[in-house]
Amino acid sequence: MTYLPETPERVALREAVAAFAKKYGHEYFAECARSGRKTDEMWLEAGKLGFIGVNLPEEYGGGGAGMYELSIVMEEIAAAGTGLLMLVVSPAICGNVIARFGTDEQKQTWLPGLADGTKTMAFGITEPDAGSNSHQITTTARRDGSDWILNGRKVFISGVDQADAVLIVGRTEDSKTGRLKPALFMVPTDAPNFEYTQIEMELVNPEKQFQLFLDDVRLPADALVGSEDAALSQLFAGLNPERIMAAASAIGMGRYALAKGVAYASDRTVWKVPIGGHQAIAHPFAQGKIQLEMAKLMMQKAASLYDAGDDWGAAEPANMAKYAAAEAAVALVDHAVHSLGGNGLTTEYGLAPMLSLARIARVAPVSREMVLNFVSQTSLGLPKSY
Repeated sequence: MTYLPETPERVALREAVAAFAKKYGHEYFAECARSGRKTDEMWLEAGKLGFIGVNLPEEYGGGGAGMYELSIVMEEIAAAGTGLLMLVVSPAICGNVIARFGTDEQKQTWLPGLADGTKTMAFGITEPDAGSNSHQITTTARRDGSDWILNGRKVFISGVDQADAVLIVGRTEDSKTGRLKPALFMVPTDAPNFEYTQIEMELVNPEKQFQLFLDDVRLPADALVGSEDAALSQLFAGLNPERIMAAASAIGMGRYALAKGVAYASDRTVWKVPIGGHQAIAHPFAQGKIQLEMAKLMMQKAASLYDAGDDWGAAEPANMAKYAAAEAAVALVDHAVHSLGGNGLTTEYGLAPMLSLARIARVAPVSREMVLNFVSQTSLGLPKSY
């Protein structure tokens, strides 16, 4: 596959999103987090401008583009210090899954709202006792007449308090073999017997994490998204975009830290020389820039393959991009904070919250170790280690 400079349309999109995000900036994001407000103004304006639904089909109010364009939106918003986590979840995971596998009625009901930001959807896969091992998911769905009954627990689910529904990964029983197989269900957040509690986190972030409790949640037949028998392929349709967007977010955070660090190192003078003139300061920033650009290329490769319909081909670069972007972001944030000295921990410079936010990129949505397992086994053909 040949990689060319971004098209004029993509350049224009990047510039428009950057200008929009700059208008809000890290100060707005941090103030919302500290005061307990949501970033509703920014989210709804982004939807009105067509940024949130840029990847969704035009016939349902989207931009008709793809994950490449949505990753531009995520990267530029994060680079302004205003990373919106729900961009990863609502249009990228849930929007793509519904657009590709939903019924006409499901698409009409959900996609226009997901595209313009007036509706949001969370995604529930992680469980307390399953973690990265999705084969051990215990949330089950059984039929009761034409309805479904869901039971289970989910943990570290983002933005449930601002979502209209959660796309839940459950398991149904194969009538022939008795084995459990994955399936996807849309669960309204106001459904009877569906409850959620906030998990207290040491993060300066307006978007919160939740634990979910599903105790005999009754859903109509049309809550099932796609086929009972095709959920694994449907998961790829959601998890590859999740990794692409996680990479875009980490690249944006890395750019934010790099810009802050370089500006300070260019201005701060000690013993008549700007500290950026010293290799101990300059070289880690240069290394970080190189690593970010390499991660970005891998992310663009993954997005291009996904947009071409190659889910399996996109899996390797999507995981690699997520890994590389997270490592680069964590290193850049750490070096920027260290280079600013005490100023790196002040509210004024806005870097300290990035220490924990960037660290998330190494852990979620898949840990760096599980990415290495994937590459070891899938790319290199080495024996499975677990």
